[in-house]
Amino acid sequence: MGDAATGHARKKLALAELAQCFGLGLRGDPSILIHGVATLASASDGQLAFLANPKYRGQLATSTAAAVIVRNEDADAATTPVLIAQDPYAAFAKIAALFETRETHPAGIHPGAVVAAEAVVDPSAHIGPFVSIGARSRVEAGAVIGPGCVIGEDCVIGDGCELVARVTLVTRVRLGRNVRIHPGAVLGAAGFGLAMDAGRWLNVPQLGGVVVGDDCEIGANTTIDRGALDDTVLEEDVRLDNQIQIGHNVRIGAHTALAGCVAVAGSARIGRYCLIGGAAGIVGHIELCDKVTVTAMTLVTHSIREPGEYSSGTPMMENRKENS
Repeated sequence: MGDAATGHARKKLALAELAQCFGLGLRGDPSILIHGVATLASASDGQLAFLANPKYRGQLATSTAAAVIVRNEDADAATTPVLIAQDPYAAFAKIAALFETRETHPAGIHPGAVVAAEAVVDPSAHIGPFVSIGARSRVEAGAVIGPGCVIGEDCVIGDGCELVARVTLVTRVRLGRNVRIHPGAVLGAAGFGLAMDAGRWLNVPQLGGVVVGDDCEIGANTTIDRGALDDTVLEEDVRLDNQIQIGHNVRIGAHTALAGCVAVAGSARIGRYCLIGGAAGIVGHIELCDKVTVTAMTLVTHSIREPGEYSSGTPMMENRKENS
């Protein structure tokens, strides 16, 4: 049966298939068919929900989901069949991916694209309309360059990368495999390097580039400046939300995630498996060790040497209480 919302045939998977595929426990009818995912509050017949946050545990009794992913200790509270996972949210993410429909992109170069003679494009790559690719740049196998993207000189786009639309790689940007970049992002713009001379600013040439490791994702309208001498580096599996500023010569360790509107000043070093909350600021030339969590709106002004959770700033309160 077709899905009117998407135009695609609706995929249906039995609970038993999902349990076997992802190594999950199962209580209830294994033949129940799942055709989509939703929240506990909104799920209906044929949809799978999950419980990760204990504060929503009360919704298990009233949820009309076909089944729910839970931890073992929550299974008895559910009135529906359950899939049992050590981490329900991670299991939900894997299952939800099965129901995601993504557009297929035919190989080839759109006639409206402009590709420099010195550029190299793998025959299996997709180059969309109004794309510009500069001299000595290379687009590797299976990459997708969406409409309106601008690829400057001396860039490399690795196997399986996707630049969704209107992404700009200014110059000397190297993407590893399976990097995904969302619309409006700009990588490789000049870093903010200035020197004062006789009362006037001089621009310091930004001669480095940007290196992005495998499996990274970069959000919409995020900017990553190229280095002054060395490169700005994102190691593998770094995840950046929308509207983030990464200054020149910053290095971000593998598996670190930054939420929206974070600003990282030049030459800061962020370790592996760090979590940086929304609108946090990190000053330049400092270092965060591995496994640091910085909560939203925090200003980090000095290096952090010990893993843990760090906060600053003023939390919200009612005006009448603040002024009393």
